[in-house]
Amino acid sequence: MSSVLLKSDFVVALDQDDRILKEGYIVVEDTIIIEMGFQGDLDNRRKFDDVVELKNRLVMPGLVNAHTHTPMTLFRGHVEGHTLFTMEGWYNTIRVLELEMEPEMLPGAVAVSCAEMIRTGTTCFADQYFWMDQIIPEVRRSGLRAALAYGIVELGDEKARERELAAATAFLNNLKDEPLLDGWVGPHAFFVDNSEIAMQSELELATQHNTGFHTHFGTGDEEEDYCQQKYGRSAIQQLKLMGFLERPILAAHSITLSPADFSTVAKTPFTVVFCPSSDMRNAAGIPPLVEMLEAGINIALGTDNVTNNNSYDMFKEMTLTGKLMALLKRNPAAISTRSILEMATLGGARALGKEKEIGSLEVGKKADLIALDLDEIGWSPLGGQDIYTALVYSVTGQHVRDGMVNGRWLFRDNQWLTVDFNAARRELEDQHTKLMKRIKQ
Repeated sequence: MSSVLLKSDFVVALDQDDRILKEGYIVVEDTIIIEMGFQGDLDNRRKFDDVVELKNRLVMPGLVNAHTHTPMTLFRGHVEGHTLFTMEGWYNTIRVLELEMEPEMLPGAVAVSCAEMIRTGTTCFADQYFWMDQIIPEVRRSGLRAALAYGIVELGDEKARERELAAATAFLNNLKDEPLLDGWVGPHAFFVDNSEIAMQSELELATQHNTGFHTHFGTGDEEEDYCQQKYGRSAIQQLKLMGFLERPILAAHSITLSPADFSTVAKTPFTVVFCPSSDMRNAAGIPPLVEMLEAGINIALGTDNVTNNNSYDMFKEMTLTGKLMALLKRNPAAISTRSILEMATLGGARALGKEKEIGSLEVGKKADLIALDLDEIGWSPLGGQDIYTALVYSVTGQHVRDGMVNGRWLFRDNQWLTVDFNAARRELEDQHTKLMKRIKQ
């Protein structure tokens, strides 16, 4: 076993006790945090395999991006002035590009996405897309922790359904015994582009593999109107009747989730994934997070794709969350900075069933952490703004200088260690050029 002593100016644990250790330390043994405390209490005679001095750093849990689509970096900027939150908008902007895309176009985009997440403080993410055989190697190489969902779109077509379900099954069968990667089922949208016939098979698949669903929900009124007209009940009540709420669900956006259903979903492993940049860029609306939190619903944060976000910076998503809730409620204290930080860390971990492993810095948890530069702008005066306020409103992912996942450095002293960003960017540019040529033919 190897042991590493990390020493920094601040350790922000985001644990149940809200520990903030000034001049703190963390001891990591292989992949696990085995000790935390104040440097003044550390026995200087103790020996470690490595001692890392992070003198001007703030160490905190790595961020969890609970909803994205890593290959869609390939389309960044291609939907300006359009919304992806309607069937028509999505199909006529993104789907038409995907129909011309080839599998070999994905790896560069995925590698760039991983590099941008590492650079801005994300250590775990939830992805949903197809051609997972092209995605898995890049994510594995990056060293990030991830929940990967095979994205299913079948539009009621029997042949498409058989093809997609077979691919999802093969994906889940292949993605086993991976220390950092979990397989999920990814129906793009219940009732909208996944029929009830497909959904029943997806439920059986998720149950068989003891996993959950990563889907889009409540981006508009489509699934709600459909279920009310066909079944005379809400989409949530229909999902409950079908047995879906017994499995974990990452419900991206959930803008139109009815308050009448809040108490129902609060009793289930259902997570609302708030993606403020995406919701605003798609002119779709904002879910009532304050009321959702009061009802006991788990909330996580995500960036969504960066096609029209256009950034993987989760610190920006935290900033927007606080400002939007203040505006929506006409109350500057509508939601606390501590609650927002939890959405970006433990809320995401809880959504993925990993709250006992990641999401806070505690003895016994995995060493997934990031370090921010305290010499950068935005912090001063720390006597005027507390650390939680600074993290949510004053700094960005550009303050991140170091990142560790599972006890392994992915980013150290502002340098990527697992991803060749420049090579990935060149590959992305080349594949984008090829895609544009195919579109113009």
